[in-house]
Amino acid sequence: MVPLSYFVTLSFLLFSIGVVGILIRRNILMVLMAIELILNAVNINFVAFSRFQQSLDGQIFVFFVMTIAAAEVVVGLAIVIVAFRRRATVNVDEFNLMKW
Repeated sequence: MVPLSYFVTLSFLLFSIGVVGILIRRNILMVLMAIELILNAVNINFVAFSRFQQSLDGQIFVFFVMTIAAAEVVVGLAIVIVAFRRRATVNVDEFNLMKW
């Protein structure tokens, strides 16, 4: 039986890596991958606490988070493709205006 603290520590490390990835990366695709890492860290916490409390509520909620994450990837990649076609770059610093 793996203690709950191991899962929480792993989740904290993944969440921290994701936050650092958002803050230091300038490529939109890398920022989207860092957001996915953060969502996976949250999912690990949901499943770990759900298992610890002998309930399925956290595991059911993970399916909703995964569905939202999949939709976020689809919309995010569509925005990246349109932005790349218009500006020929995926650098976050060069997208300072909402106006194209």
